[in-house]
Amino acid sequence: MDQSQEPEDYYPDRACSLLSDPALYINRELSWIRFNQHVLDEAKDPTHPLLERIKFLAIFANNLDEFFMVRVSGLHHQLAEGVLKLPPDGLTTMEQLERINNDLVPLLKEQTRVWSEEIIPALQKAGIIIHTRLTLDGTKRKQLRRFFFREIFPVLTPLAFDKSHPFPFISNLALNLAIILKRPGSQEELFARIKIPNTLFPRLIELPADPDGKDISGRQEFIFLEDLIADNLDLLFPGMEIVAAYPFRVTRDADIEIEEDEADDLLSAVEQSISKRWIGTPVRIEIAEDMMPAIVDMMGAKLAKYPHMFYRVRGPVGLADLFCMMNIDRPDLKDTPYAPSVPDRLERDPDIFHAIKQRDIILFHPYESFQPVIKFLEAAAHDPDVLAIKMTLYRTGTNSPIVQALLDAREHGKAVSVLVELKARFDEENNIGWARALERAGAHVVFGIMGLKVHAKLCLVVRKEKSGIVRYVHMSSGNYNAVTAKIYTDIGLFTTNEEIASDVSHLFNVLTGYSEFSAYHHLLVAPGGIKKGITRLIEQEIERQKEHGDGRIIFKLNALQDEGIIRTLYRASQEGVKIHLQVRGICCLRPGIEGISDNITVTTIVGRFLEHTRIYYFHNGGDPLVLMGSSDLMPRNLKRRIEVLYPVLDPGIRDEIINTILPVHLHDTVKTRILQADGSYVRISKESGERMQAQEWLIENRGVWNRNLVKETVR
Repeated sequence: MDQSQEPEDYYPDRACSLLSDPALYINRELSWIRFNQHVLDEAKDPTHPLLERIKFLAIFANNLDEFFMVRVSGLHHQLAEGVLKLPPDGLTTMEQLERINNDLVPLLKEQTRVWSEEIIPALQKAGIIIHTRLTLDGTKRKQLRRFFFREIFPVLTPLAFDKSHPFPFISNLALNLAIILKRPGSQEELFARIKIPNTLFPRLIELPADPDGKDISGRQEFIFLEDLIADNLDLLFPGMEIVAAYPFRVTRDADIEIEEDEADDLLSAVEQSISKRWIGTPVRIEIAEDMMPAIVDMMGAKLAKYPHMFYRVRGPVGLADLFCMMNIDRPDLKDTPYAPSVPDRLERDPDIFHAIKQRDIILFHPYESFQPVIKFLEAAAHDPDVLAIKMTLYRTGTNSPIVQALLDAREHGKAVSVLVELKARFDEENNIGWARALERAGAHVVFGIMGLKVHAKLCLVVRKEKSGIVRYVHMSSGNYNAVTAKIYTDIGLFTTNEEIASDVSHLFNVLTGYSEFSAYHHLLVAPGGIKKGITRLIEQEIERQKEHGDGRIIFKLNALQDEGIIRTLYRASQEGVKIHLQVRGICCLRPGIEGISDNITVTTIVGRFLEHTRIYYFHNGGDPLVLMGSSDLMPRNLKRRIEVLYPVLDPGIRDEIINTILPVHLHDTVKTRILQADGSYVRISKESGERMQAQEWLIENRGVWNRNLVKETVR
């Protein structure tokens, strides 16, 4: 593939040295922490049903786990390797690690406060009791002790550590108890560790029913697995005095390095690398707030390279496991379910190929169903006129109906070509399994591309019809994953546009063969093409502003980090172009700086669904240009991934995006936060006017969108 791209310091106006000032940029890692703080804020929001608030606590914790495994571990690598290059904001590696620690400590305290002071009492009021060792009465303790001895005791292995027992290896994200013991009549303290088997048992153990099998109160009672084990340590250490037991957890570097150049093939390289994920270097040690100094010192000597690696926790460690509470059968404590709609044309026309051929179709998930995408592939698998299916797969999930449709297509003799991205982080093993299944079925499988990740979401179906060969294309901002399509907001497009189809065909030849094609009609393709294309379009708005004063840009995306694009946006603001950026997560641009970015507004929405769409709007003198696709504006997307942005060519769909989808999100007054120049966010004032919650509005109006539903457009 042609990977030629602009040099690192490529900017259309090289004279703008002022725009290199580190004070104009927000640090990537600190910006991400602000995003995760918004997730924590949702856990505090009493308008969410109770179990949904717990879900947000779990998401906050899970996000942090991945942040340490990938981002913080990367900073540790930089420190070890003596990397001197600074990010645009100018913070050194050690300064970033210290700032991360400083910013996270109050958030972690707030997390445990929300759990203990808000969630636990609310659960109790709702009839769900989370016991501790201190709240168990004698009868419940005996019942649990019998359960422990019968079910849990046999799988536990206490490990002593002293001069004759080496310090045990602590695997990544494993929950543990550090135990202090004494022999009768001795003052010598002994140490042991027990690994909590929370992969074999639920993190929250439900208490047995009353002896008569009935619970007329309707209550549900639980205890954390580690508390149950700690309450029965005497069975594991008979004859010993149990002095104390403290939960702890170690997070390790899980950003695996794939030695692509040294392996015979990419599949082997990925397989060899993922086995190392759970034994990487420690980057975080979570310990009980009251853990004795002797144990902390011992862990520090064995595990911690830097003091900032320790995080003291009051309450349960590893709250990502709270996802299990969503299994509690209490619909009254969860979001009201809804049925996603299906566009009328797809409802009316049983022939999905005929419907797509009549006119382009968009699907806005999760408000509109993902089922038409599955139906499209299932129809292609069984239709005798379909000759071939080509597809990229990044994260497909388990029991994927998409992969099953591809396997069915092979059974029916279709030519199936699939690029399965093996390097999709934390999905490598799942993708290896799917890749092998497809290969066994006779599909032509490409296991990614050396040196790049394929993040583009593309599907091409080739069909022989009376008029000749017709190519049906589906492109999306989201993965071909039926599960995440219910919780991520993504836009997918069906089209038979000949030039788009030709572009996609050429791109598949690039992905699967040795094609160096780059002369696309409409697609912007990274590496190389997206940054140049977006920069060129921003420059066009600058020129339009100079000549006519009507330059306008709106980006809705997940992350904005690329320094070159930020500089170009600053230049556009300086010329008077009105810019609204809605960035869900990382944003390294500082809005509202006089003379630099005072024409730029940055907002973010965090709510029930994960905002995942990418929409790039350019006013273009009243003939708007809208791009959508898979790419955010980060160096990794623009330089180290194969990404695609495509223009919306259908006027009706373009109007729907401009007149409904964008305004609904830009005028949200409930979940919107506004980025300040100092990197903080503020909520919109409650006195700002009519209440508008974008995600709620889109649920209520799914399937009946039209240009008249929203009064104000983005034009």
